[in-house]
Amino acid sequence: MYSFDPTEEQQMLVDAVNKYAVNDLRPAAREAEENNDLPKKLVSKGWELGLLQASIPESYGGFGERSAVTGALALEEMAFGDLAGTLAVMTPSLFATPILMVGSEEQKKTYLPKIIAGDWNPYTAALIEYAFDFDPNDLKTTATLQGENYILNGEKAFVPFARGAESILVYANLDGQSQAFIVEKEAEGLSVSDEREKLMSLNALPMYRVKLEDVKIPVANRLGGAAGHDFEIILASMRIANAATAVGVANAAFEYARDYAKEREAFGVKIAQKQAIAFMLAEMRTEIEAIRLLTWEAAWKLDQGREDASNEAYLASTGAADMAMMVTDRAVQILGGHGYIREHPVEMWMRNGRGFAMFTGLAIV
Repeated sequence: MYSFDPTEEQQMLVDAVNKYAVNDLRPAAREAEENNDLPKKLVSKGWELGLLQASIPESYGGFGERSAVTGALALEEMAFGDLAGTLAVMTPSLFATPILMVGSEEQKKTYLPKIIAGDWNPYTAALIEYAFDFDPNDLKTTATLQGENYILNGEKAFVPFARGAESILVYANLDGQSQAFIVEKEAEGLSVSDEREKLMSLNALPMYRVKLEDVKIPVANRLGGAAGHDFEIILASMRIANAATAVGVANAAFEYARDYAKEREAFGVKIAQKQAIAFMLAEMRTEIEAIRLLTWEAAWKLDQGREDASNEAYLASTGAADMAMMVTDRAVQILGGHGYIREHPVEMWMRNGRGFAMFTGLAIV
């Protein structure tokens, strides 16, 4: 059975990530949001924490082993500082982690060492598409086998760091199954929009539209090789990451609102003593804890290879989207008119909270 106590190594990692989140990410978040730009030094400092490197075995240049539980703990703690900064730091994981999980031996040896060897480099992935009812298991982007190559056609949305990316892991529909394909930046028929996408409060994160028009890639570039791979465990990892970041953002909003309520006076008493406010804070905390535990359980089951891990991950992600929306909205309500003033971060967290229903694919554990 799983334990609620992190290991000594996990606790050290969480503490290091918390310092970065509180001392570096959060102070820079507002300026980055308004300037549509994340300082490179900020992203590099987060990369130097070695979260991805610690999940990759020594045989591929890393210094650890992958754990979805550890990844969830780290993502929650980092998102407590700022969501856009977290997604930026961890963007290379979108490319590297699926290769580590289900890639062929040749793909692992080719890509993993160079991704983690030095400074942060823009390796990314393209899953999300323009559809109101977007379903990762029913992609509109297609892959067709022609001889020794696959031909990719379609359009992807909100691809982080697509401009300048060394390689993109593109997800496409192959005979009714979602599969990933490694597309190099120089591939003919691959185009990236000049204009950045806008998505809620992720203005600091550079995301672009990617088009694929008869992009030809060799069979060897299918994730897992010619035999392909199991997409469900990749999707489960993305959903757990989405839930973990939602918990981090919601917890940030809760703590800020709680502290504000303990200081703000109305009619001679702290508003935290008002029954309506106290009930709101209690419900916020309860919902956060419930989704946190569900996320940990899903991550643990994924690490254990349990068959129901995908179901748990789906429940965690959908529950986290609802929870984050409720918690961040109430944080704004507790601050009253101040909740909408940019001097307070809760309005930005509320915009974050509105987006988690469609953020699956922007992070992975």
